[in-house]
Amino acid sequence: MTEATASADLLIIGAGATGLAAAYFATAQGQRVTLLDAAPQVGGAIGTIRDDSWQTETGPNSLMQSPILSELIAALHLSDEVVLANPLAKKRFVSQHGHPVALPMGPGSLLSSPLFGIADFWHLLKEPWIKPATQEETIADFMRRRLGQGFLDWAVDPFVSGVYAGDPNRLSAWAAIPKMRALEAEHGSLIRGGIAKMRAAKRQPAPPMHPKKGSLFSFKNGMATLTQALAQAITATGRGHIETEARVTAINPPINITPLGNPLGNPLGNPSGWEATTADGRSWQGKKLLLATPAWRSAEWIAPFDEALAADLNAIEYPSVTAVALGFPRAAVAHPLDGFGLLIPSREGRQTLGVLFSSTLFPNRAPDAHVLLTAFIGGRRRPEAAEGDDDTLIERVLHDLRPLLGIQSAPVFQRIQRWPHAIPQYELGYLALQQRLDSALTRHPDLLLGGNWRHGIAVGDCLAQGKALAEHIRGTPVSA
Repeated sequence: MTEATASADLLIIGAGATGLAAAYFATAQGQRVTLLDAAPQVGGAIGTIRDDSWQTETGPNSLMQSPILSELIAALHLSDEVVLANPLAKKRFVSQHGHPVALPMGPGSLLSSPLFGIADFWHLLKEPWIKPATQEETIADFMRRRLGQGFLDWAVDPFVSGVYAGDPNRLSAWAAIPKMRALEAEHGSLIRGGIAKMRAAKRQPAPPMHPKKGSLFSFKNGMATLTQALAQAITATGRGHIETEARVTAINPPINITPLGNPLGNPLGNPSGWEATTADGRSWQGKKLLLATPAWRSAEWIAPFDEALAADLNAIEYPSVTAVALGFPRAAVAHPLDGFGLLIPSREGRQTLGVLFSSTLFPNRAPDAHVLLTAFIGGRRRPEAAEGDDDTLIERVLHDLRPLLGIQSAPVFQRIQRWPHAIPQYELGYLALQQRLDSALTRHPDLLLGGNWRHGIAVGDCLAQGKALAEHIRGTPVSA
C-alpha cells in the first residue's frame, strides 16, 4: 500500500533548471505545484561545493546573460550576488600541435593567427557566395562547406567538444547550432548574416540588463545560488512543495489513458489525474504532469503506457563525461592562465576535451597563491576515457595538460564529478525525433516533457523552457 498525498494542479518530477523554472512561474500564477527530485538537493547538474578555500561546480561553471536570467536575477533579488567574469575570459586558447594558441579576437588577430592558412582565408572570401543547404547536415559538413576544413578543425571542432562533448560529424547543424543555420537560411551567408545582425543591433539596441546581455557571469557563492533562490521562492508562495530524496519508481497515468496495444484500457489508472510513486511508499498526484528529467529516465516511466514514445526518448544519446577539478600552487603552473580556458581539438589525439581556468574566470575559487583548473574528459568520441578510479582519471588529465600548461607538480587539491549520462546529443534526425515526440504527446494532453534534451542545453535555455511550459499550462504569459 502507498501513502497518498494531496493532489496538486501540477506535479513536476526533476528539480533541475527546467523543473525549478516551471514550478516558480506556475506558483507565481497561482497554481499548486509539487516538485519531486531523487537527489538530496535541488539543481540537477547545477551544484556548488565549498572545500575550505576551494570552490568547485558539479556542472555548469558560468552563465551567459539573457532576458530570462535578467528577469530572474531581478525578481529573486540576486543582483548583489552576481560576479562578472574576469575580462581575461574573453581570451580563449586551443591546442595546436601540442601548444596553446589564442583564438583570434578580431580581424587583425585572425589574419596573423597561426591556426589558419591561405587556403582557409580563400575559402572565407568565397563564403558569401556559397549556396545554402537544402537538407539537414552535420555540423562538420555545414562548417566545412561554409568556412573550410581549417576553421572546422581548429575553431568549430573544439567548440563542439567544449559545449556538447560531442562529435561534429554526428551533431545536426540544424538542431545543435540553429542560430548559425538561421543566418544561412535568412541571408544566404554567415558573413552577410552576421553583418546584418550587427547593423540591426545598432539601430535597435537591446533593453538594458544587469549584467548586460551577453555577459558571462556567476555568483559569489557559485551557481547553486540561483537554484537555491528559485527553490526558496517556490515554497515561500505557500503553493509550492518541494520534496528531495524522493526517487520515483513508477508513473500511473489517468484512468482515461489507454496504453498502446491494450484495447482493454487502463483499469488501474488513477481517477484523479497523474500519480507518481516514490521508493518510500508514498504516492504524489497532479492534474498535470511535467517530466523535467533526462530523456532516458523519462522513458523508463513512460514505457508501460506508451512504448513508442519511450523508444524515441531512449534514442537520444548521452555520452559519459567526467569533470576533474585540480588545484596547484600558482608557481607550479608555467602558463599565465590568462583566459577562459583551453580547448583540445580532436585531431590533437588527446583524451581530455578541454580545461577551464576556473580561478582566473571568477574570484575566490582557490586559496591565495593557488590556481584551480577544471578539466573535462570523455564525451561522444571517447566515452570510455571518462571511466576509471580517481587516480586513473587524474593521471589521464595530467598526461594531457602537463605539456600544454607547464604543470610541474602534483595537485594539492582534487575533486572528481562523474556524469555517466552527461549532455544530450542533438544528432542527425533530431528535429524529426522532436516532431514525433510532439505528435506522441497529443495522446497524453496533460503530460509535458522538458529538460536540456528538448530545446537547448544551456542553463538559460532550460530556464526559458520552464517558463514557456508554465505559460502553456495556464495558457497566459507569466512574469517573475
